[in-house]
Amino acid sequence: MTTSTLGAPRRGVLGRIVDRIGSGVVQAVLVVIGLFWLVPTLGLFVVSIRQETANNSTGWWTVFTKPAELTLKNYSDLLATGFTASFWNTVFITVPSTVLVIGIAAMAAYAFAWMEFPGRDALFLVVVGLLVVPTQIALIPIAKLYGSAGIFGSIVSVVLFHVAFGLPFAIFLLRNFFAGISRSLLEAARMDGAGEWKIFSTVVFPLAKPAVASLGIFQFLWVWNDLLVSLVFANPENQPMTKALQSQMRQFGTNVDILAPGAFLSLIIPLILFFAFQRYFVQGMMAGSVK
Repeated sequence: MTTSTLGAPRRGVLGRIVDRIGSGVVQAVLVVIGLFWLVPTLGLFVVSIRQETANNSTGWWTVFTKPAELTLKNYSDLLATGFTASFWNTVFITVPSTVLVIGIAAMAAYAFAWMEFPGRDALFLVVVGLLVVPTQIALIPIAKLYGSAGIFGSIVSVVLFHVAFGLPFAIFLLRNFFAGISRSLLEAARMDGAGEWKIFSTVVFPLAKPAVASLGIFQFLWVWNDLLVSLVFANPENQPMTKALQSQMRQFGTNVDILAPGAFLSLIIPLILFFAFQRYFVQGMMAGSVK
């Protein structure tokens, strides 16, 4: 029986509905949903630039009728608390943690995908098994290890912890992507005299931009928003923004004029990063999940 005899495959219910109402209406609905999703972010921003008395008495949406309540004093007060140092501590923790995880995981994933060595499959199963190990059970043993090594409380200790626990997922994701690359492409490079490192750096890694960007977003967000690891391993002078905000809550309770601008500053950087690389994020996650 040929395809012409069977006819075109029947569309699902959702597909038929989309065809009837038109793509324009669907796009309008998606825009509305996206704007609704951004409402909490808008509210946080408005609260961060409103006077403290106004925040304590009325909701943030009243600012549209009372624009005189807006002020930048909250941000100047936040910077006076030493929040700038916490911001740079967050950068010094997040950037190395993300770069190291991508670099180490990419090389390990290439080895698992395209290099033959004894125990390769067993070792990869061990890496996959590490995905289920919770962070909490390693805090005390690693804290003792850091203490004996003399790095407890430093930024280095926080970075090493994030790198160690970020590698299993990173290797798993990139290995699945690398395994989907055409073998003939790699064999052609070998016939041209390219070694493993040149194949990795000039052929495989450039093709993995969607997966690498996806991994980078994941790792960046995990480390940037982390509180537990910094609470355990970071000294006050090395504390990131999450720990600085938590300490403000403990000291001042409902001090919204400090907490709101700090929370917005800690939110805006990951938000910009996500929107800048969202197309790579979707491509990379789809590729890593099906191959």
